[in-house]
Amino acid sequence: MLLNKTLRSSTLKLAFIYVIVFSSAIFAVLGYVYWSTASYVDETSNRSLKNENNVLINAYATTGLDGLIELINRRVADQSFDEWAYLVTDASFHYTAGNLKNWPASLPGNQGWGNFTPTGSPPKSITQPVLRATYQALPHGYHLLVARKVDELQGFREKIAVSLGWAAGLFLLLAAAAGISTSRRSVARIEAINATSREIIATGLRERIPVRGSGDEWDGLANNLNSMLDRITDLVESNRQVSDNVAHDLRTPLTRMRGRLESAYNRQLNLGQYHVLIGDVIAELDEMLRTFSSLLRITEIETHRRTAAFRHLDLAEIAREVVELFDPAAEENGATLQVCTADRVNLVGDRDLLFDAISNLVDNALKHGGPKGSVRLRVSHSADGPVVSVADRGPGIPLEERKHVLRRFYRLEVSRNSPGNGLGLSLVAAVANLHGARIEMADNLPGLRIELHFRRNVPGITDPGG
Repeated sequence: MLLNKTLRSSTLKLAFIYVIVFSSAIFAVLGYVYWSTASYVDETSNRSLKNENNVLINAYATTGLDGLIELINRRVADQSFDEWAYLVTDASFHYTAGNLKNWPASLPGNQGWGNFTPTGSPPKSITQPVLRATYQALPHGYHLLVARKVDELQGFREKIAVSLGWAAGLFLLLAAAAGISTSRRSVARIEAINATSREIIATGLRERIPVRGSGDEWDGLANNLNSMLDRITDLVESNRQVSDNVAHDLRTPLTRMRGRLESAYNRQLNLGQYHVLIGDVIAELDEMLRTFSSLLRITEIETHRRTAAFRHLDLAEIAREVVELFDPAAEENGATLQVCTADRVNLVGDRDLLFDAISNLVDNALKHGGPKGSVRLRVSHSADGPVVSVADRGPGIPLEERKHVLRRFYRLEVSRNSPGNGLGLSLVAAVANLHGARIEMADNLPGLRIELHFRRNVPGITDPGG
């Protein structure tokens, strides 16, 4: 099955396309090498023939026919010229001198170049000879032919052609094998991902894509997909917890309202009692509506639909406004609210959302900072960007609970009986994520310090207002 999928895969088709393209390039290069080599061999042979022909012509010009015949006879007797052939004929192409007895029929005309196989008695060292010749007419009607054996040169060319052919075939074979092997490996990894995906569809989010530990791009893809599955699992679990918490938090006020209405239904009440009852029910409904509004707002922020309101703003100014808002409440509770900021801390963001996020942090610090506690709001610069810090002197948050408190409706046991719906820090987390900030929690010894670390340049966040 894997072989069939490999043969049908687009990876294999693409690999073969590359093989064809690269093979064409290789064949072009090999063809050029063959042509260059053959041309060099032919030019070398023709140059030596031309040089020898010039020597003979010079001998004829200076010593006449007898001197030419004497020189040819010396050449024929010399073993170093065993691969050479010579022929001098009269005007009728009848033999006059040389080691060739007949004028080749394949060499017509009075001058030129050509290849031939001699008839009659070839040179003593030549078997199955193929000769390359240059010939021309001499003064007084004579003709001169100078030839040289080119069997070895042609054999050399043939060997080059065969070698290049084998190289091309081996390249095609190796390229095809590499393409099939690469495609098979890719298809195997893709099939592993597909099999895991089918298993996830059938059984849920428990399965994960196998990682082979090779550290290649497939392991990188598997790690990313597994991280995505982990994130999806967290979101599903978070949604389940939100549903459970919404049902739990709404059940109590709804039950309380039903009990009050049932009590009023079963007994006679005066007008004042009805007003009190209706006021209590309205208060309960308002609290429920505030909870739903907070949920909808967090959802809207998390879907990044609030970036249209991003502008250049001053975080220090926002911090001072938050302090002005909560300062009366702090004084009433005997707490101390301090602000420490730089003159100006620039940031591109949504002013209203940042105001709400800082307000939630200050509000939580005042609520849980203990009686007559001290809360300190600080806005400063860091190497990476602006930092907003809110510190209190309360009991703090246990280390193992800090990763949970940013969830919706999550409340510590010590805060169960205090007012609130457990959405404040969820709103802070949503605003921080929208602005590309990270949230850090640390001990304040005693108390808790929560910091929002903003980055100077956040990808995807621009200032629509210029």
